[in-house]
Amino acid sequence: MTQMNRRVFAFSGLAAITALAGCSNPIGSEGATVLDARVDAARDYLRSNYPSLEQLFRNAHGILYIPVVSEAGLFIGGAYGRGALRINDATVDYYSATRASIGLQIGAQQYAHALFFMTEQALSDFRFSPGWAASADMRYATPRQGGSMGTETTTQFSPVIAVVYGQSGIMAGASLAGVKYNRFIP
Repeated sequence: MTQMNRRVFAFSGLAAITALAGCSNPIGSEGATVLDARVDAARDYLRSNYPSLEQLFRNAHGILYIPVVSEAGLFIGGAYGRGALRINDATVDYYSATRASIGLQIGAQQYAHALFFMTEQALSDFRFSPGWAASADMRYATPRQGGSMGTETTTQFSPVIAVVYGQSGIMAGASLAGVKYNRFIP
């Protein structure tokens, strides 16, 4: 590696960390009460703004809400957020979501997401794994105001459905592929 390549690499990493730190992620508190309040707000927001998700809410065996994910990158990037797994609308565990990436990327953004576990097996695999990673074969539902997402067919064939919403920032797209989820105690 040449001197110039090392400098570019080091600068890119420092810039990505600085940009991520600059995002105002409101999940700064370690308290379970504050995190549960944010998860309640995320749940209520989804239910009131996207009525087409009602079938997912009804049929899911569990739902992981990550109210805010902050993501930034300049060739090297990262993302981080915290949330809670709810079963029958009661919090059973707390999880963090992290991702590191390298490639052609620049910008920063925040978004929220929810994972709907549509089968008992998918929920069990998630809860009892030492660290669960979202895979490329996970189905995405893109909620639109007043429109139908076609959840009838999606829920029949997919054990985990991801809903990404509330994007803001200057980075193109939000994907959960490669996100690693780990349980923590607040």
